[in-house]
Amino acid sequence: MNQSTYTVTGMTCDHCVASVTEEIGEIGGVQDVVVDLASGAVTVTSTEPLDDERVRAAVEEAGYKLAS
Repeated sequence: MNQSTYTVTGMTCDHCVASVTEEIGEIGGVQDVVVDLASGAVTVTSTEPLDDERVRAAVEEAGYKLAS
């Protein structure tokens, strides 16, 4: 089990959280996605280490950005 935490910018509501959760959840091996709207922290639990670029692409697909 692997856990990674990212910071997503631009989220302002529960719909934003749902969009990010859905897009990241579609990445192969992802088992759980927990988003904290207030801080922008996104914790992803997966069966294997995640490729950060795949996570970035999923976040951008949802309409947001990963903090650098």
